[in-house]
Parts: sequence; C-alpha cells; structure tokens
Amino acid sequence: MFNKVLIANRGEIALRIHRACQEIGIQTVAVHSTADRDAKHVLIADESVCIGPPPPAQSYLNVPAIMAAVEITGADAVHPGYGFLSENARFAEIVNSHDITFIGPTAEHIRLMGDKITAKQAVMDAGIPVVPGSKGEITSDSQAKQVAEEVGYPLLVKAASGGGGRGMKLAATADDLLEAISTARTEALAAFGDGSVYLERYLELPRHVEVQVLADSHGNVVHLGERDCSLQRRNQKILEEAPCPVLTEEERQEIGGIVAKAISKIGYLGVGTIEFLYENGEFFFIEMNTRLQVEHPVTEAITGIDLVREQIRVAAGEKLSFTQDDIKFRGHAIECRINAEHPRTFVPSPGKVREFHAPGGLGVRLDSAVYAGYSIPPFYDSLIGKLIVHGANREEALMRLKRSLDEMVIAGIETTLPLFRDLVGDPDVISGDYHIHWLQHWLEEKK
Repeated sequence: MFNKVLIANRGEIALRIHRACQEIGIQTVAVHSTADRDAKHVLIADESVCIGPPPPAQSYLNVPAIMAAVEITGADAVHPGYGFLSENARFAEIVNSHDITFIGPTAEHIRLMGDKITAKQAVMDAGIPVVPGSKGEITSDSQAKQVAEEVGYPLLVKAASGGGGRGMKLAATADDLLEAISTARTEALAAFGDGSVYLERYLELPRHVEVQVLADSHGNVVHLGERDCSLQRRNQKILEEAPCPVLTEEERQEIGGIVAKAISKIGYLGVGTIEFLYENGEFFFIEMNTRLQVEHPVTEAITGIDLVREQIRVAAGEKLSFTQDDIKFRGHAIECRINAEHPRTFVPSPGKVREFHAPGGLGVRLDSAVYAGYSIPPFYDSLIGKLIVHGANREEALMRLKRSLDEMVIAGIETTLPLFRDLVGDPDVISGDYHIHWLQHWLEEKK
C-alpha cells in the first residue's frame, strides 16, 4: 500500500480523496494555487504545496509544478480526482515514468476512451451496443451525406474529443447537415484542439443511464449497478440517482453483465463508467469516463462500497475485496450538485460565504469543502457541494432530499439550492418521468 498520496485536485473531491486515504493510513499532500491557500483540503492535509497562481494552466494543469511537488514531498502515488488532469494520458505517462503510481487506468486506456471514435469502435468490438452512425471521422461532405442517407434524420454531429456538450450540433434535416458539421468542427477545434467530428442518430427523448465498473490487475471485474443522470442543463448533469427509476431488474443485470464482460475483455484497470442513452428498452453507448465520477456517492450509498478506497487499493496492486455476488443494491439514493450560481440565470456567484449550515440526519451526506468565512474564488468550476440522500425506496429518498434542502443554509452568495427546492416538488421528478431534454424545457417554461 502507498505511504503518501499527492492529490492533484481541489475542492470537494480533494477532500473526499483525503478522507479515504486517512481511513487506510495513508498520508496526503494537497497541492493548491495561491487562490486556494485557505481551502479546506489544504488546511487538513498532512502536507501542502503551492503550485502556482490562480489560473488553472499555471497551477492545477501545471504538470512540472505538480511533479516537483511529488518529488519534494516524497509522495509515491498521485490521485487526479476528476476534471483537470484526470483523463490526461500524457500526465499518467509522466507520473509513471518517475516510478510514481498514477491512481487510475493506464495511459493507453485513457487515450483509447478519450477519443470518442476509437472508443466507439473498441466497445463495439467488446460487445457493447452503440448508437447507429458513422464508422469513424467524417472527412468529406459526400461521406456525410452518405451516412445521413443510411442512418436517417435527425442526426447529431459530435466532436471526437468532445465533452460537456461542446462540439455537438443537431442536424434535423439535410439542409442543416453541412452547416452543423462546419460549426461543430470549429467549436471542437477551439475547445479541444481537435476538429474531428462524427455522426450519430439523434435519439428524441432518451434517458442518460451509466454503469459503474471496477477492475483490478488480477483479472477481477465487477459492475456496481447503474445511475440515472437524465436531469441535465446544456448537457451538464445536475441531479443523479441510483438505481434508474425505469429499469427492470432483468435489464439492470443484463447491461451490467455486458459492461463487465467488455471491461474484462479490454483489460481495463481501476474505476470507470460506461455511459448510455436509454430509449424504448434499448441501450446505446455514448462514452466511457476513465476516472472517478462526480456522482459516485449515489453508487456508494446503495452498495455500501467506498469507491475511492477501492480505487486506491487496486492501483496499489491489491485484489478486489468482493465479488459480483457480494454486491447487493439496497434502497435508493439521489444527489444534487449545488453550484455557486444564480438559480435561474446560472451566472457564477463567487464570494465570501457568510453563513453555512449543513443538513443532517439518517441517510444524509454532504460532500463539500465550503465553510463559514470561506471565499469561493472566481477561477474554477462553480460546484461547491454535493448533497446525497439515501432511503429505503425512492419515495423516502425524495422526502429526505426535500427536508435536507430546506435545512441547508449557504448565505453570502447565490446558489442553486432554490432550483432544487422547486424541482423536488415537480410531479414529473416525483414520478421519475423525465428525459435528458426535460430540464431544459422546464427551465424555459419558468422564464
């Protein structure tokens, strides 16, 4: 097992990793920008190192500075969390080349799944169902038109290196196709430095369902059920739950088994998530995230398994401490991503937190690095906390979530708490009858 882990991240996820390390006797190193010198994970870590000024490119994405921090502190492993360098294959290679363990999959798998075209082909070969579309990158107008004729409209133009909805455009008819491709290429090139795009059939009202997997270096692979992440704004998840309200137990075991078998076939290591669009009883692969997900706590709640702890253990070469038959799904869990944003305009709201009160009680968890007197900096993602509730069933979880949202107090800045208080009272949310476009329509109606 590792002696000291450097946490190459910030905020609530850095705090989450620190806590997991502490519980298995591992010391931690927090790296931080000058803007984060008073951050909670910095204050409670065993050691801390300043790696640069506030802009991420000069701090949390500054690989030489991070590697210098590894060297001076004697850390023997690096945990990247999510975001920043967590899916950067070159960073993983650099870490490993210094005889330091990167707590994550191999650089090869990060690179493979980071390109949506190669990822799609890899999972197809491994037996995972995919959305009908082009077999690779669209390189000409004639090729695009031919694919469109074969697949049919509407079509979605997607960036090969995309994420978060960037480089994604809808072509509803043949008249829209070429302009959508051109716009997506331009946007993808600006955002990711890669203008490659491909085409997929556009599903009208799908749900976003993802399967959590975990694999060790001894050939053991398990799935930990699925999460429903359909409540999204501009392709960004805001509320997640497990299990999915509309899946049957047979569907759950079938797709979980397919995914676990595929992950075993490609020789994957660590935690990972296969994301699907689900419509009319069918699953269609959209991407694989080769890292810990923001929404991992809902899976932990229904399985009782500490995913971060297991992630660290398998990175250290240990076997999984359980088998597929040991995993039991209990109750229902829901997570709200609370952002420092105006609840209607979603304009970021950095500033000083004057008052902070966390909800409590049975089945309530808050992953947050916020405290009273803390000043939220304007340089980073606006996520400031994740409220997770667990109940014996979905109805109990929703009532617990409603109560917890009413209890929670964050004063001094705008937050999205009022948005969630409205959502938990909506009949469609209560019944679980929603899809990936539902929230955007709901927000437009509320204007």
